[in-house]
Amino acid sequence: MLSKNEPQVYARRLRAVLIRSLPLLEARGIVVVVLAGVVGVMAGVLVTGMSELVLYLHELLFDVQPGGRLSAMFSLEKPVQALIPAIGGILLGLTVIWLRVRKFRTPVDPIEANALYGGRMSLTDTFIIAGQTMISSGFGASVGLEAGYTQVGSGLASRLARFFRLRRNDVRILVGCGAAGAIAAAFDAPLTGAFYGFELVIGIYSVANVAPVMAAAICASLTAEVFGGVPFPLELSGLPELTLSQYLPFLLLGLLGGGASIAVMHLVSLVERGFARLAVDASLRPFIGGCIVGLLGLITPQVLSSGHGALHREFAMNYGLAVVASVFVLKLAASAISLGSGFRGGLFFASLFLGALLGKMFAEIMAFVSPATGIDSAVAAVVGMTSLAVGVVGGPLTMTFLALESTRDLTLTGVVLAASIMAAILVRETFGYSFSTWRFHLRGETIRSAHDVGWMRSLTVGSMMRKDVRTIDASKTLAAFRQEVPLGSAQRVVAVDADRHYMGVLIVVELHSDLSDGETPVVSLARFKDAVLVPTMNVQSAAETFQRAGAEELAVVEDFTNRVVVGLLTEGHLMRRYAEELDKARRDLSGEG
Repeated sequence: MLSKNEPQVYARRLRAVLIRSLPLLEARGIVVVVLAGVVGVMAGVLVTGMSELVLYLHELLFDVQPGGRLSAMFSLEKPVQALIPAIGGILLGLTVIWLRVRKFRTPVDPIEANALYGGRMSLTDTFIIAGQTMISSGFGASVGLEAGYTQVGSGLASRLARFFRLRRNDVRILVGCGAAGAIAAAFDAPLTGAFYGFELVIGIYSVANVAPVMAAAICASLTAEVFGGVPFPLELSGLPELTLSQYLPFLLLGLLGGGASIAVMHLVSLVERGFARLAVDASLRPFIGGCIVGLLGLITPQVLSSGHGALHREFAMNYGLAVVASVFVLKLAASAISLGSGFRGGLFFASLFLGALLGKMFAEIMAFVSPATGIDSAVAAVVGMTSLAVGVVGGPLTMTFLALESTRDLTLTGVVLAASIMAAILVRETFGYSFSTWRFHLRGETIRSAHDVGWMRSLTVGSMMRKDVRTIDASKTLAAFRQEVPLGSAQRVVAVDADRHYMGVLIVVELHSDLSDGETPVVSLARFKDAVLVPTMNVQSAAETFQRAGAEELAVVEDFTNRVVVGLLTEGHLMRRYAEELDKARRDLSGEG
């Protein structure tokens, strides 16, 4: 019988053997690709398992027929089923209380992990998000599972990379591979998954990263097929040929999709603030949101869960403008209420569904306003689907490949890509965030993508400053200063009081050329009295301080309250160190390092 410590000993020995073998296999190349394939297989298995579990919950709770979809139902079988989202809200509220008691931190998602922490993710965070997402979607809340999928894929990839003690950039790549595999498995779309990893989680496309990311996406897609994953085809047949005259209306639809995505993100934030103002505990908000979503589900089940069935139903049926518009409003309200009240999930699939509805409404309006353009409603639905989703998700090529892989129709390439780019430009220039980075912004974070800025935060003033600071008593006279600090002996001297508190910077040349009386206190000639740095400042904050002050050199103090001088930093040294680290980060991303 094994002792308590023996499994850990065997794990350490296995890791040591594997790590010693990495140089033989050229770890920067072959091993990373092999590990990416393993990550893809794991992502495919877990995505399929999560999806099947949620479908089983829908069968159990909502009497959905095997193989069917909740959002494809025409009505709930029993009115009492409208209470199920509220029950899910109660369960989610209990998890909120448990996490609060256990004092868990806010979970870190793949984008945040790659931007700030070198790809380091917690398995605890991973399982928490996956569990809460399955509860939310399984009990009918209007959220997608994609957030849970990518969290599971990336979280396990991060743990695997750290098990082999891979370097920072390789960990980030494998985290992107996990997300790529998860999306590829969810939609049976390897190219979509790969570019999701590039655009959203790794933050850059480079030739060095193609092999591992594509390996993960392909392995995940094939694994999902083997284990019975449900593909995501949109059956479009008999599409008319697109003419050049139709591009302009579709570009307009792309702009409308971008504008609608901004409105959706603002609405979710507005609803979230509304729930926050309620005089109820955060653990009760999902119950309240579940009650409202359940009532909306009585009107039409298309608003429930992620909306896969409803999307296919919209492509298969030709509803009138009034019906499509009402479903759009109801789905938008259900998604905003679900997320705003605290249900766990994302807007990935909801944005696809809402975009398809927007495209259908656009086609109906164009048929009335300008029948000569001949806008096909199915094509408009695909263009609207990608345009709105680009604004919310933030990946133009990701959404373009999703449209092409799901429709299997390359004739849509040009118009879909053009509309997606229009939407992306509009959102970037007027809003600047995707849904994920917008939520980071609301939390006070400054990141806007998965580009690695963690090194920037570790490059602090304390690590760059000079500690041999020449100081002088601020009460000394100008004559005494000139005698103590001859011209040419120093460029700048820091003025301090008797307790070494910062009083300003004295420019030696200026004080020697000043025409004031020799008895003038030097403190009256000091500059940058209110501009100081502290050791914990990162390079970005320090650069902004230099820019605001217009200074070439600033004093470093213990803290803004105490202001005891501990060092000195020049702007030139700061920018040189920043350039060195930036160049190193770029070499790592391109695979040159």
